[in-house]
Amino acid sequence: MAMMAKMRDLAPAFIITVGVLFVLFMVVSDSNVLEAFGGRTNNIASINETDITYQDFMIYVERARENQKAQTGQDIDEENMEQFRDQVWDAVVTQTLTEQAIKKLGIKVSDEEIREVILGPNPPEFLKRNFIDSTGRFNREFYEQALFDQRNKEALLQAEEAVRQTILSQKLESTLYASITVSESEIKQRFIDQNVKMTADWVIVDINSISDSIVKFEESELQKYYKENSDKFSIESQRKLKYVNFKLAPSRKDSNAVFQNLQNVVDKLKNDTSDFKSYVDIYSENPYSRDTVSVEALPVSIVSSLVNANPGTIVGPTAIPQGFGIYKLIGSAPSNDVLVKASHILVQATGDDVKDFAEANQIYDQLTKGADFASLAKQKSKDPGSAANGGDLGWFGKGRMVKEFEDASFSGNINVVQKPVKTSYGYHIIKVTDRINKKFIVEKIINSVKHSAITRDEIYNQANDFAYLAEKNGFEKEAKIANYQVAESTPFNKDIYAVPGIGYNKGLVDFAFDNGLNTVSSVYKTTNGYTVVMVSEIINAGIKPFDEVKVEVEGLVKREKKFEKALAIANNIKSKVGGNLSKAKEVYEFARYDTSANFTTAGSIPKIGIEYAFSSAAFKSELNKVSGPVRGLRGYYLFRTLSRNDFDNTAYSMQRNTLRDNIYQEKKNSFYQQWITQLKETASIKDNRHLFFGR
Repeated sequence: MAMMAKMRDLAPAFIITVGVLFVLFMVVSDSNVLEAFGGRTNNIASINETDITYQDFMIYVERARENQKAQTGQDIDEENMEQFRDQVWDAVVTQTLTEQAIKKLGIKVSDEEIREVILGPNPPEFLKRNFIDSTGRFNREFYEQALFDQRNKEALLQAEEAVRQTILSQKLESTLYASITVSESEIKQRFIDQNVKMTADWVIVDINSISDSIVKFEESELQKYYKENSDKFSIESQRKLKYVNFKLAPSRKDSNAVFQNLQNVVDKLKNDTSDFKSYVDIYSENPYSRDTVSVEALPVSIVSSLVNANPGTIVGPTAIPQGFGIYKLIGSAPSNDVLVKASHILVQATGDDVKDFAEANQIYDQLTKGADFASLAKQKSKDPGSAANGGDLGWFGKGRMVKEFEDASFSGNINVVQKPVKTSYGYHIIKVTDRINKKFIVEKIINSVKHSAITRDEIYNQANDFAYLAEKNGFEKEAKIANYQVAESTPFNKDIYAVPGIGYNKGLVDFAFDNGLNTVSSVYKTTNGYTVVMVSEIINAGIKPFDEVKVEVEGLVKREKKFEKALAIANNIKSKVGGNLSKAKEVYEFARYDTSANFTTAGSIPKIGIEYAFSSAAFKSELNKVSGPVRGLRGYYLFRTLSRNDFDNTAYSMQRNTLRDNIYQEKKNSFYQQWITQLKETASIKDNRHLFFGR
């Protein structure tokens, strides 16, 4: 409720900006003009017959967005907007259902109750804070003057509404939490969980130490286990979707447009005396910086242009990972790090070293007789990454290559083909093409390549056309004609938010469960673009057939058989070692003995981990007496509690109220979440958001 109260605080500037348009939209929506002309409904959703209009929902989104910006200083980017709208939608559903529940429960707030809060001895903090003087004192006189000033009438109405919502929330909480109690035994157990520490030595007979070969079972035992544990093989209602993704990516036109824009910038720079920084400030997506960078950090396409260039040289536009860039060379600086540029031809190791060496020498001979290195690398090299580039490995420093290759590269003469060098990969014929020991000082203009509105519309139209044809002629048939790749999700249930293989989109989950087999969807906006789906399989809730889970049943039966054997082994150890658990290995060689100190009934046990059965038994056991066997997660334990501090009544008295309050708060949170979940599960919610946010 606190979150929703914040969402109601619409800034006056925002009201002024959108007020006229909002009124116009409301007139249009109230007159049902869209529906009268056969258009889609203006309602984005219906929650128990309470309509949520598109305009109402967008106001919620914008309020939440402004709150986000105010709190974090960052706006929601387009990639995360869909997920953000889903979060707002969930808040709207929660608020609407809560308001409906308040009305159903008959909870009301009178004007008198609101006045008592505002005019009472301790007004709400959001009102008081504007009337605190320099000494920190609340100026009651100024406060009351402001309340009764007619100029503040609108602000007072907003304050009254905020107080009304607060009182409603408090009354709802009182109604919901009236049945929550915290018993004395719960408080004591929480104190024990946090304060009573124990030390114990122990032995575990781990079921993983028992060989599969000694575990035998009959088919009838599998059938019996399956029948007696059918709940383990139950499945919820599930769906599978076949889908075609239309990735939202920049087109060649988008790329060419960015390149041409930067080319125009280069042309301007050639005839302009303005400093480069002014162009960075205007045209670059990244802020201005003057960087000293190594050759490795520069785009491969411009390095050769910069190596022998004069200061002031401008290079580009050139392709970079994020788009295109223009670089201006300011100068260079000496570097202690030497970099080399080299090419190689790899004769991959086959296991026959004589043959491999002979092949490498044959290639070397061809090169010494004038064969073109790049051409031969494309034909002969078994290094696919560099072979396509004529053997070129680009620039690299020390520590990047295996030692033998590195030694040859850094000691070899430039443009001289070296004799074959052997490494763990095979034989390399290496030619060092350049060497440098300096860094470059550069300024740069960077532009990323993004999809344009035209490209987005083209991709959406492709998806929309496919959706239309797929519904008419068949999903897979149309996908095959258009050469679209069809994929299929794994089964999923209704509670998930991300469809396997597609990603986050609750609308698609709802579509899958609201429609029948082979139903084709309209276009849905997804994280990476657009998606059209078809319900490909409906899996009803029930018990999986035995044949389908037989392998799983075998594993579970085998596990239970091992627990039975572990129990027998543990009892045998207990009968033979007396009170000395350290002798367990003499009885069973795979037994593990150790000691754990200072553990509680609720935490992780040193050297064991989380084992509540063990810690609970240790708390209840007699000191210095071998106890067990106790079944844990991995096997059976024998143990001896060596020490356990007593229940401290004085400490308990000091902590009791805090412990009670913590437990009560936990119960409240849990109860509220369960209540909201139940409201959502039983509500009639019609969600049409995908009709409004498809693009």
